[in-house]
Amino acid sequence: MRTIPLLREREKQIFDKAGNGTFEMACDRHSLAGSVSQRACVFCGSRVVLYPIADALHLVHGPIGCAAYTWDIRGALSSGPQLHRMSFSTDLGEREVIFGGEPRLYKALCELIATYRPKAAFVYSTCIVGIIGDDVAAVCRRVAREQGIPVLPVHSEGFKGTKKDGYKAACDALFSLVGTGDITDIAAVSINILGEFNIGGEAWMIRQYYERMGVQVVSVLTGDGRVDDVRRAHGATLNVVQCSGAMTFLAEQMKERYGIPYIRASYFGIEDTAQALYDVAAHFPDDPGIRERTETLVRDEVAAVMPELRHIRGDLEGKRAAVYVGGAFKVFSLIKALRLIGMRVVLAGSQTGNADDYAHMRALCDPDTVILDDANPLELSRFVIEKQADLFIGGVKERPIAYKLGLGFCDHNHERKTPLAGFEGMLHFAKEVHLTVTSPVWALLRRTP
Repeated sequence: MRTIPLLREREKQIFDKAGNGTFEMACDRHSLAGSVSQRACVFCGSRVVLYPIADALHLVHGPIGCAAYTWDIRGALSSGPQLHRMSFSTDLGEREVIFGGEPRLYKALCELIATYRPKAAFVYSTCIVGIIGDDVAAVCRRVAREQGIPVLPVHSEGFKGTKKDGYKAACDALFSLVGTGDITDIAAVSINILGEFNIGGEAWMIRQYYERMGVQVVSVLTGDGRVDDVRRAHGATLNVVQCSGAMTFLAEQMKERYGIPYIRASYFGIEDTAQALYDVAAHFPDDPGIRERTETLVRDEVAAVMPELRHIRGDLEGKRAAVYVGGAFKVFSLIKALRLIGMRVVLAGSQTGNADDYAHMRALCDPDTVILDDANPLELSRFVIEKQADLFIGGVKERPIAYKLGLGFCDHNHERKTPLAGFEGMLHFAKEVHLTVTSPVWALLRRTP
């Protein structure tokens, strides 16, 4: 197994040299054909961003497989409507490919809007739509005029680029809604939370932190999202961006048009959650009590979880973890969170990181940590074995790799149902890691040397 080969064309997207030599990572590239990248397509990138908007209609214009693949794609909970969990498709077939799918799209939109009365509709273009040339935007404009709701095209043909291009397509669609709602009741101390998708109810926990600090949350984009909240998001005085790969595009657009500044934040791990809250408090110096309220909140929340975290650390000290997830910012937080419970990260990688992200990642890691951009299964398998990892943290595509290698696995991607953000989420994460790494089942397996 130690002889697993690497593709020569991928060498510049892999850093596995110990010491203090020159660090150069190639990134922001299209996935190499034939490498079976762990990345998803442009269409999938747009779906994971927009999916949690619960009172909108989400219609996939394309073959049924695209809708099936992305059905219920996030563990995003809603406190009200469940329309987002319905998977609608125009189900294009041979006839539409030859003669065009615009009539089918128009009919589907009209019928679905009449049946479900959504606040807005998002229409996702898939690969075949880009090939046959349907004018999706024109159909959306026609239906919007006739039905009286926003009908928004999402230009997400899968072959157009990478998953990150799908994020941008989603942000473009969202930005067309921003600025169309009433902002008269929005306070001066107010924020939008961008890039938080309410996996397992995480947005509710984070919103509660800010409310305890005295900060009004105007909208969460897009966890437990509502169309009307998106429309009034321009009334907030600060954007707090968690998933920077997905939502920096929207933050930049809002900064340019509405003058709203933004900061980056992470809610994974005690250190980064506390820093996110302190950074928001620092943005509102004219509120005399916000710093004190924030300090009290952090002190109380940390005190509630630290005793159990110390106990868990005693069992995990010196264990090794491999981390490969979508966004680089999440990797940073996971490195810190794992270090808090005594574990060392021996492999770190992401699907959408940029050069600055990887430079920061290397600064956080030990000198001999392998760093990967847009990895494939062979690379992940090779380095997990070489580095003798005890745990793999990733998403649904990485789970089979871990289990085939006889390795513990923890899901930290968007399909999970357990909240891992915030102070309470850190304890959930530590418990899951502890149960996985210390499971007696691993003693029954013979690992390949």
